[in-house]
Amino acid sequence: MKLSGSCHCGAIHFDVESKTPYPYMRCYCSVCRKTTGAGGYAINLMGEAESLQIHDPHKVRKIYQAEFETGVSPAERSFCGRCGSHLWLWDPRWPALVHPLAAAIDTPLPKPPEIVHILLESKPDWVDVAEGPNQAHFQEYPELSIEDWHKRHGLYENKDTS
Repeated sequence: MKLSGSCHCGAIHFDVESKTPYPYMRCYCSVCRKTTGAGGYAINLMGEAESLQIHDPHKVRKIYQAEFETGVSPAERSFCGRCGSHLWLWDPRWPALVHPLAAAIDTPLPKPPEIVHILLESKPDWVDVAEGPNQAHFQEYPELSIEDWHKRHGLYENKDTS
């Protein structure tokens, strides 16, 4: 599925192909939470890095790399230098993947059959986490990758995009 996204001010637009377009996973880690400005979590999708096409005519895209006690993260979070919108994450440890933020996607996204809440050990007390059917909770990372989750639910788009 082709995903098209943009920042809030419209200075940056991007397209990326995704075989895993369901926005099912909510990440509560401090970096995702603080760089997205969302309701205490971020929803990251997964796309094919080689398909990422960026339209940034004014060259306003900036990159943020989180700093920890152990050093600087190699993960690069791209955002708009004008409006501050977080757009996607790319990590050289997994160079074939790019993770656009679901909130930056303009393409209508499919509704997931389940919501997976991850890194709840980092969740602040003020954030409520949905309970009940079709809600899975993990203090750390779940066993299933984004691709495996889509495959388990029969939602993986294994179409040749070439």
